[in-house]
Amino acid sequence: MKWVALLAVLALLPAFIGWLRANQRHLPRVMVVFGAMPFVISTWHLLVAPISWAYWPGFVKGVEVTLLDALAVALILSAPAKRRRAHLRWPLLVYTALVLLSMLQNDVPMSTFFYVWQLLRMALVITAVAVSCRDPRTPRALMLGLILGICFQAVMSVKAHAEGALQAAGTLGHQNLLGMLTHFVIFPSLAMLLATKRSRWLWLGPIAGLTAVVLTASRATIGFSAAGVVLTLLLSIMRQPSARKTTVAVAGVLSLVVAAPVAYATLGARFSKQADDGGYDERAAFERAAKAIVHDHPLGIGGNHYVVVANTQGYSDRAGVAAVYGSRSAHVHNAYLLSAAEMGYTGIAAFVVLLLWPMVVALRCAWRFRRDPRGDVLLGLAVALVMVSLHSLFEWIFVVYVTQYLYAIAVGLIAGIAADMGFWAPRRKRAVAAPDRHDAAESAAEPIPNVA
Repeated sequence: MKWVALLAVLALLPAFIGWLRANQRHLPRVMVVFGAMPFVISTWHLLVAPISWAYWPGFVKGVEVTLLDALAVALILSAPAKRRRAHLRWPLLVYTALVLLSMLQNDVPMSTFFYVWQLLRMALVITAVAVSCRDPRTPRALMLGLILGICFQAVMSVKAHAEGALQAAGTLGHQNLLGMLTHFVIFPSLAMLLATKRSRWLWLGPIAGLTAVVLTASRATIGFSAAGVVLTLLLSIMRQPSARKTTVAVAGVLSLVVAAPVAYATLGARFSKQADDGGYDERAAFERAAKAIVHDHPLGIGGNHYVVVANTQGYSDRAGVAAVYGSRSAHVHNAYLLSAAEMGYTGIAAFVVLLLWPMVVALRCAWRFRRDPRGDVLLGLAVALVMVSLHSLFEWIFVVYVTQYLYAIAVGLIAGIAADMGFWAPRRKRAVAAPDRHDAAESAAEPIPNVA
C-alpha cells in the first residue's frame, strides 16, 4: 500500500507543478497549507516510508517521504529557473556531509543514511520557502499557516488538559516536542504583529502558542518562551520604536503577568504528583554516558546510533542510567552532546553553525534595513532560533523531522526575506533597488486576498 501511495503522489506531482505554474495567484493559499502541514503530518499520516525499520532505536527509522516534501518539490519546479537559487543552505549541507561521512564509523551504515535522507529533505524545504518568498505575499501566508497549526495543537492540548493530562502534548506525542515547536510560531508572529497595523489573526499566534506552552507544564519551555517574548519586544523597539510597539509591549508584559499564576499552577500540579525518585538524576546519567562516548570516539559513532552504542558498549551501565526500557531507549537530553557523540567534535561545530549562522544573517539584515518592516519578522525568526538553540541544551528533539521542518521553514523565510531586501546584493545595486524594496514591503503588509 505504501508503494501505491508513493506512486500516486509522484504521478500527480507533474500536474500540480503545471497548475501552480499557471496559477501563481493561488500561491498564498498553497503556502498556508505548507505552513500548517508540519503540525499534522503524523496525526493525519501524511507520510510514507519506502524503507522502514520500525524497531530501530534511533530517531530516524527509515527512508521517509511526506506530502510536505512533494509540495516543496512542486514549489521549486513551478518557479522560473533563474529564481531557484536559495541562500543559507550551506550550513545544513555541510552538516549533512558530516553525517554522511559518519557512516564509516558504524556497522549499520544504512541507519545513518536514514538521517542523511531526512536532512536532504530539509534542504529541499529551505529552498522551496526561500524561492517562494520572492512573492511578497508568501511570508504572511506562511505565517498564517504556522499559526493555524499551533492553534490546532493548542485546542488539542486544552482538550487533553480537560481530560486530566498533567502535561498536554497536543497530537505530537510529547510535551517537550510541542514546546520546542511553539518557539517557531510565537516570536515571528509577535514580531509581525509589531510591524503591521493589519493584525487581525496575528494575535492568535502568541495567544495560542503561549496557551500550548503553559499546558506543557515544562519548566524549560515556559522559561524560554517568556524570555523570548521579552527579547522580541525589546529588539523590535530598539530597532524601530513606535507608539504601537510600546502598546503591544505593555499588553505582552501584562499577558505574561496574567499567565504566570496559571503556569505556576500547572507546574505545581505536575510536581505534586511525581513520585519520589530517590535522588536519581536521569539527565545527569545520560550526559555522563554521552561524554564518555565522545571521549572514546572523538570522530563520532555514526549518526542515528547513540542508543545502540550507549547500550551495547556499556556506556549506559557505567553512567548509571536506569535499566528500564524508557530510559535505555532514550537519547541524551542535549542536542549538542548528541551531535558530538554521533559525529565527533567536527559534528558539534557544524551543528552550532547550523543554528548560529541564519540567526546572525537575520539580525544583521534587520539592523541594516531599519526602515523596512520586514526586518521585524527577521528579528522574530532570529529570536526563535536563539530560544531553540538554548532549549537544545536540555532536549535532543531538534533531530526529529517535525522540529527540523519548522527549522527549515524559519531558515527559508530568513533567506527569502533577506534576499528580497537586498542583503546579498552589491552595494551599488542595493542602493538602486531601495525604492522597489520599499514597495515590496508595503505590498507584504497588505492582507492576503481570500486567505485570512
